[in-house]
Amino acid sequence: MTSKAWPFEEARKLLKRYRGERGVPAPKPDGKPMLFETGYGPSGLPHIGTFNEVLRTTMVRKAYEVLTGNPTQLIAFSDDMDGFRKVPGNVPNQDMLAEHLHKPLTQVPDPYEKFESFAAHNNALLRQFLDQYGFDYDFMSSTEQYRSGAFDDTLKLVLARYQQIMDIMLPTLGKERQATYSPVLPISPKTGHVLQVPVEVLDAQAGLVRFTDSDGEVLEHNILSGGAKLQWKVDWAMRWTALGVDYEMYGKDLTDSGVQSGKIAKVLGARKPDGMIYEMFLDEKGEKISKSKGNGLSIEDWLRYGSEESLAFYIFRDPKAAKQLHLGVIPRAVDDYFQFRANWHEQAADKQLGNPVHHVHAARGEPVPSDTIPVTFGLLLNLVGVMGDVEKDAVWGYLQQYAPDASPERYPDMDGLIDNALAYTRDFIAPTLKRRKPEGIEVAALQRLDDELAGLTAETEAEAIQTIIYTIGKEGGFDNLRDWFKALYETLLGSEQGPRMGSFIALYGVDNSRKLIAEALAN
Repeated sequence: MTSKAWPFEEARKLLKRYRGERGVPAPKPDGKPMLFETGYGPSGLPHIGTFNEVLRTTMVRKAYEVLTGNPTQLIAFSDDMDGFRKVPGNVPNQDMLAEHLHKPLTQVPDPYEKFESFAAHNNALLRQFLDQYGFDYDFMSSTEQYRSGAFDDTLKLVLARYQQIMDIMLPTLGKERQATYSPVLPISPKTGHVLQVPVEVLDAQAGLVRFTDSDGEVLEHNILSGGAKLQWKVDWAMRWTALGVDYEMYGKDLTDSGVQSGKIAKVLGARKPDGMIYEMFLDEKGEKISKSKGNGLSIEDWLRYGSEESLAFYIFRDPKAAKQLHLGVIPRAVDDYFQFRANWHEQAADKQLGNPVHHVHAARGEPVPSDTIPVTFGLLLNLVGVMGDVEKDAVWGYLQQYAPDASPERYPDMDGLIDNALAYTRDFIAPTLKRRKPEGIEVAALQRLDDELAGLTAETEAEAIQTIIYTIGKEGGFDNLRDWFKALYETLLGSEQGPRMGSFIALYGVDNSRKLIAEALAN
């Protein structure tokens, strides 16, 4: 009740949503679960920004369950009846897709030719990872809800209060858009297109409207059971109303949409869900991630180069601050996750609740693991970088020299990280590595380091080696010790940045490290 961790702060909002006698917080009426919703538009391949909403919402859901013990439900809603407005630039069969513009996404063929529609393909990718991560959710398709008639009662209410909704929306639009705007988007019985045309309500209870089709013919049309979908902001409010949504978070770019949808929900007799407005993820250039541009990371990308837990860890932190999301952030996220995980077991309860790993694992319904890893991911990347194109067993061989008890069975997390490190090094680090020739005082410093290493054994600890390196730099004429360490990285590892060199030499081996020095001096 006092934790400052943002999932608990969000969960406490929901305690005020339903009141019992004397204003005491109460469960949802009739024993219904507190309903959490996440929304997703399958107009492009799902990226981590999509996964982000499900994860963060699950964290709030779990915090609410801890606070109350009340039942909850999470709906992952796919707006797959939305009209296909633009062909994404990162998918095949672009010309084919262009022929199906304006149709509901569930009526657009799959460019990958694996599923019955483009929406089904993207929905499957999303659900695959949500299932892999172990989320407890109910997937809901907009198309299925519309076509089954599940939204019909609320659609009738939209028609009955059509003018009130128009009064909310029209002042937010430009004059040109006002002339064609309609809360209802009928689906043409001729072309199957989702039409953005003015609509006249004929009979709200029967669901009848009149509009002019794209060929100029005036039609009377029934919007129920899949005959239409609603304009985005109205659709959002209709969903909140029809489903009884209690909590939904959304990005800063939807702030105005949330305000208008909240007003419409009130017109429909519902209360706007509680929720958090979070900042957006940015790409490496600082631009907003977009499905249509394909400039974001896919879930598969992260899992190729980092762990599931590191992804969740990165997403948890500072949700109200904009963060760059690209491949370069993965190594730090992996190491930070394991550091926070190790710290968690030494912390008092209040600190544990503020530790990101608590919420990472609570979202999966599991305790925080107590095991560790023998070396950091950053150090592992440096090791693989100097080893070159090697097999996994060779990496384990070095680890076992460094930590004799190291094995895939003893350190299963490390086993997965080796796969990640091999892929990351091969795809991103190896092409950039370029060792330079040592210059000036660097030559004498490297020669002294080689002499010092010659007197050590394979059992010499990393801290002792680090002290030797530090002393050489301090006595070697470097104005700044950082220049010495940078020289080591650039001449021995071929990189501008690197690990604690004492740890690296202990892991790579004294003899192997001396070979690196010899190669650098002979360069």
